Amino acid sequence: MSTSPKPVKKVPIHLQSAQNRVYIKNGEIVNHDKSFKADVYIEDGIIKFVGPSSEITIPGGVRTIDASGLMIIPGGIDPHTHMQLPFGGAVAVDDFYHGTKAAVAGGTTMIIDFVLPNKHESMIEAYDKWRSWADPKVCCDYGLHVGITWWSKSVSEEIGILCKELGVNSFKTFMAYKGLYQLNDSDLLDVFERIRHLNGVAMVRLRAPLLIPLKARLAKKIKDHRNFLFNGDTPHLGQRLSKIRLKYIADCPLYVVHVMSKSAGIELARARHRYRGRYIMGETLAAALGTDATCCQHLGFDAEAAHVLSPPLRPDKTTPEFLMKLLANDDLQLTGSDNCTFNKEHKALGKGDFTKIPNGVNGVEDRMSLVWEKGVHAGLLDPCRFVAVTSTNAAKIFNIYPQKGRIAVGSDADIVIWNPNATRTISKDTHHHACDFNIFEGMTVHGVCEFVLVRGRICAERGNVRVAEGFGRFIPTPVRPPFVYDIIEGKVQSQPEEQHEEKQNGSVAKRFAELDIQIPVQEPISAMLAGNLAMPAEGSLCSTPSVRGRVDGKRDLQESSFSISEELDRSGVRACIKVKNPPGGKSSGFW
Repeated sequence: MSTSPKPVKKVPIHLQSAQNRVYIKNGEIVNHDKSFKADVYIEDGIIKFVGPSSEITIPGGVRTIDASGLMIIPGGIDPHTHMQLPFGGAVAVDDFYHGTKAAVAGGTTMIIDFVLPNKHESMIEAYDKWRSWADPKVCCDYGLHVGITWWSKSVSEEIGILCKELGVNSFKTFMAYKGLYQLNDSDLLDVFERIRHLNGVAMVRLRAPLLIPLKARLAKKIKDHRNFLFNGDTPHLGQRLSKIRLKYIADCPLYVVHVMSKSAGIELARARHRYRGRYIMGETLAAALGTDATCCQHLGFDAEAAHVLSPPLRPDKTTPEFLMKLLANDDLQLTGSDNCTFNKEHKALGKGDFTKIPNGVNGVEDRMSLVWEKGVHAGLLDPCRFVAVTSTNAAKIFNIYPQKGRIAVGSDADIVIWNPNATRTISKDTHHHACDFNIFEGMTVHGVCEFVLVRGRICAERGNVRVAEGFGRFIPTPVRPPFVYDIIEGKVQSQPEEQHEEKQNGSVAKRFAELDIQIPVQEPISAMLAGNLAMPAEGSLCSTPSVRGRVDGKRDLQESSFSISEELDRSGVRACIKVKNPPGGKSSGFW
């Protein structure tokens, strides 16, 4: 564990002298859409100037940083953390101080954590509890998602309060953790309708590759409901109500959290292409990009328990590169960490019963470097795309752009001065987490933070992390993010019609050849809602920006008769899909 200086208490901004004014010169600014040479001047936590040095006169009392040979990038935004989360008889050891300190050390200047109410607990009371935990401790800015763990009229009303008064626009639903967080189909339908009515973002925690079946099942419930009403005394009313509900299902944006496997990535990519980039967004995790399940096999309980997270790591060594290619092609949009750390004694709670192992690993500190190493350094991402998937897309989806996620005049001075060529070796002995384990132990990565500024304050400098406990602020995430809703409402077009039709005819460059997957011919939304979608035929081609070869596609589990074994999923650790009639008579294994 790191021996960085002890935390300092919050320092009034007017007493910070040179911390109040910073001038960064000679660097290469990298935003999600372009990179260019320019200097940056910061005052009172805000970017006041971006441009050539000849166009600004620097006042006295300014801290000057020479960024020659370095990149100036927006601070990272981690959209998926669980700081000090009570879970499985333990509490995550990274609280809001240690977790955000680790984040800052790695170049992340904002996190979005999850409020998870207990069943029948008020969402507002749970929100207040999380705020009371976070506000005195956070070293960087933060926002909150809220989980919907049960459903009632009061929950529906509280969602409205959270959206309109308390700065929350995103709500997580679960298709896992049965008996704890999982909602039934009917409740999911009501939740999505409510979120869409409020112009929020629905987050979905899938348990199996059920993105398409989820929509189909909900559509079937509406159809059954319509038939019931139609056979009664109010046929026109029933038909009208069902069409309204279908519209809300179609138009409710779904953000799929922690995509960890090839099969999940295929389903999500298929859905995005069907809707031309509308409605569906996806996130993968640092753990999925940086390692796989083979690293801990046959090493004994302690090592294997330390790697337990949900969904689990996959034993396929090609999965990390596959997911990175999905990020490169915009089939996935973001990278999170799902940072939820436990020590050895906590993981030991599952000795004799693995379902009692607290789920979770680290990632908030190493996420940025891992994406650089596995993405940019490996030649799969360019620096602009790196900025998009580690910062800007999160800012846009959760409606805090361009306050966050961009180097521009008027934006918050959340800035990382990034050395793309420097390396560091990840270790539990030097990281800034409170946990005694690091899932990336011993990995050497390119991409190192030379400086990290949180709202203009230099909080990390060449490996020396000096954060102020409580310096961070809660950042409201307003409803109706334009990045999401302008596309849904047709105000901007996500994909030109002619390009979409070319893809339907297979005449664009083979976009998905290098991804090792097949995406079907686009189908109208009505087909999806009716549940009549078919998978692509064997041998069908798809398009990709750069062709590096192609292998066979994957079998469609929807076209098989399968059952989900629940005896292995009591804690959401793993869902086993047993295919009754697979090709060659072999089991499909774990999803």
